[in-house]
Amino acid sequence: MLKTEPNRLISLEDRMTTNSDRNLALELVRVTEAAALAASSWIGLGKKNDADGAAVEAMRKAFDAVDIDGTVVIGEGEMDEAPMLFIGEKVGAGGPAMDIAVDPLEGTTLTAKGGPSAIATVALAERGNFLHAPDIYMDKIAVGGGLPMGVVDLDSSVATNLRSLARAKQCAVSDLVACILDRDRHAELIAKTREAGARIMLISDGDVAGVIATMMPDSLIDIYLGSGGAPEGVLAAAALRCTGGQMQGRLMYEDESQKQRVRDMGHADPLKVFSCEEMAKGDVMFAATGVTSGPMLRGIKRFGQGAITHSVVMRSRSGTVRYIEGHHNFATKTWTAT
Repeated sequence: MLKTEPNRLISLEDRMTTNSDRNLALELVRVTEAAALAASSWIGLGKKNDADGAAVEAMRKAFDAVDIDGTVVIGEGEMDEAPMLFIGEKVGAGGPAMDIAVDPLEGTTLTAKGGPSAIATVALAERGNFLHAPDIYMDKIAVGGGLPMGVVDLDSSVATNLRSLARAKQCAVSDLVACILDRDRHAELIAKTREAGARIMLISDGDVAGVIATMMPDSLIDIYLGSGGAPEGVLAAAALRCTGGQMQGRLMYEDESQKQRVRDMGHADPLKVFSCEEMAKGDVMFAATGVTSGPMLRGIKRFGQGAITHSVVMRSRSGTVRYIEGHHNFATKTWTAT
């Protein structure tokens, strides 16, 4: 009896922790819903800064109702660069100590133009478990779950990675689709991908959604290649952690001062290749709500006194991915209400 009692107590504790995590996962969805709803007022109006500002303000207010002691580690910039959700800002109503990575509106230009795949995103981890990434570029490679570990490598050639991925998926290289940001800096990468025989989906913005698309069975994207924002890389890594995807990233520098800044942030080797697990360690949660429609999420549908949102929430502990459709009545609650 005495030997089983501690086991029973542990079981109850684990159950309480699991229930708390589930509640917190839903709270994160409310946070991304608030940001997405606020940004949706600016879709297609050509005012990306207004759209971003609305999303940031709504997300910040929504965090006030979340039971965490949160610290923003990936946010809108340094304290002197952003009015809220800046790096180091404390958010939440009190609770477990957590690190927060946010992008209240990933795809500001997409939103301003009414383009596809703009999303509001949040990721959560225990204190100290997110890579502190400065606002510089990161070279990235990512694939979805269910593949052999190490199937792709950032230091391998494009052709080698595509052949390895094709073997793992038991298909031809010509069956693969690579997602790449449409940037001049990627001209050589695009040429090598085509030379290897793979097809390409070029996206104008939104590399968090681009990376996450590799794990979505309906997205048609098999691999993400190329450079994008380092903070966005951490957010994407958090999502892949929840689904068994793989990702590697290496910070890129324009000058020596950026390398020194990274050293000052505690990274001894500025040229280190970070794995998905090193960018987002431990138990991780990720949530996103669509602003405009894309392969991952439907955009906001507004009507009269309400709107319909489409969100996804993931937990690394369970590996569960849940889609949530929210029907919001603006006559009875504000966009940031819970």
